Amino acid sequence: MAKQTGIIKLKGTIGGISFYKTSDGHLAREKGGVDKNRIQNDPAFQRTRENGSEFGRAGKGGKVLRNAIRLLLQNAKDKRVVSRLTKTLVAVTKTDVVNERGLRTLQDGNLGLLEGFEFNLNGKLGATLFAPFAKAFDRVTGEATLDLVAFSPVVRIAAPAGTTHFKLVMGVAELDFENETSTFESDATAILPYTAADTAAIALSATITANSTLPVSQVIGVEFYQEVNGEMYALKNGAYNALSVATVDTL
Repeated sequence: MAKQTGIIKLKGTIGGISFYKTSDGHLAREKGGVDKNRIQNDPAFQRTRENGSEFGRAGKGGKVLRNAIRLLLQNAKDKRVVSRLTKTLVAVTKTDVVNERGLRTLQDGNLGLLEGFEFNLNGKLGATLFAPFAKAFDRVTGEATLDLVAFSPVVRIAAPAGTTHFKLVMGVAELDFENETSTFESDATAILPYTAADTAAIALSATITANSTLPVSQVIGVEFYQEVNGEMYALKNGAYNALSVATVDTL
């Protein structure tokens, strides 16, 4: 893979060379690869087909999770979140000891590997929120909770320059990877001032299906704002907002 330089950037294929644009800039590479029909039918590519099947399953699972938490994710994600999430879910698939290779699934794997996943590497929750908090999910009632005692925002939250206000968010998603559907509920604080004065105690809760038999993921995040002439604006379009998988609960 080569990087295009110069004033004129090409797109398309010329003389067997494909020119295209990515988040890393304008690139070029030689067109080639194994024939698609051969990959689909040649016994020599059995492992390739198995890997492709599981990679595709992980990709669809990532879409299920992203769609479920889209309300919060749209405010806190980096440009590589799709590929990073897929990579983690491929690792989850590989922990499935129930199904044979090529047929392994997310629901039969160790979804606990998702815990701690950061949706925005530019603003990690672990490097942003330092206030002690208690999180919990009750499968019987379907309720997810987040509790924080009173704390000083300027001491307990590492905010980017220009922050005048912030908000804590929490969501819970019930994930049906097999049918590619989900259920999601969320809660959030009001937009609070980023000052030395202590906040009040914070208690957030959201409830999904009681006694669910599906995997459940709880996410926690922080959003930053700047007040200008009495109006609140997402600070730098949310570039430093944090959102992380706090809990994964399975039967």
